[in-house]
Amino acid sequence: MATGEVTWTHDGDTIRGWLASPDERAGPGLVLVPDVRGLSDHYREVAGRFAAAGFTTLAVDLYSREGAPALPDMDAVFRWMRALPDRRVLGDLGSAVAYLATGGRRVGVTGFCMGGQYALMAACALTGVSACVSWYGMLRAEGRTEAKPESPLEMAPRLSCPWLGLYGEEDALIPLADLAELRAILEREGKAFEIVTYPGAGHAFYNDSRADAYRPAAAADAFPRAVAFLRRHLAG
Repeated sequence: MATGEVTWTHDGDTIRGWLASPDERAGPGLVLVPDVRGLSDHYREVAGRFAAAGFTTLAVDLYSREGAPALPDMDAVFRWMRALPDRRVLGDLGSAVAYLATGGRRVGVTGFCMGGQYALMAACALTGVSACVSWYGMLRAEGRTEAKPESPLEMAPRLSCPWLGLYGEEDALIPLADLAELRAILEREGKAFEIVTYPGAGHAFYNDSRADAYRPAAAADAFPRAVAFLRRHLAG
């Protein structure tokens, strides 16, 4: 497996990412969106896991311009997320999709926490996304602002590719009622989707760098499920 930092240009800005490629063949492309704390060693490792499963995986540094934010507590986390411009993030993700989509390669998107939210939004807003897997991505916004013109629930009718959502049933940030509303929207619109919930799991259940959140049983089911879903929809 080959790994390393890569850069590309979007709207005059240099965007950074971590690229992990399978050893034997290029494989389909996968854009990986980290959580609110940015492109950490954990997400470099996760990119490597997807590469080992056959995907050329590009983990995007959403903070290429300003550097990762200082987030000492959850209040700071929520303030940061409310101020982060969705259009800028989706533009960067669109440029990452284009970076991978060479030679007719199909490209999927996956993301975790805030990144899971943006992965779903990318699947609703961007061209060139052939499959999407969201890991516990939030669905509802507090209110419409210039930075947050639409919530994921509002964007959901425009889902343009098969989507898999992986959620913990005890996630304090994502009520099961929000998942039920999303399911109803996607069923009404005739979208191709799967939603899987894990009992006994909360937010960040796949993050094995966080002992407080990691749930081995849920993680052990979710990763091969995500890989199978992406293989099914990115093949060919």
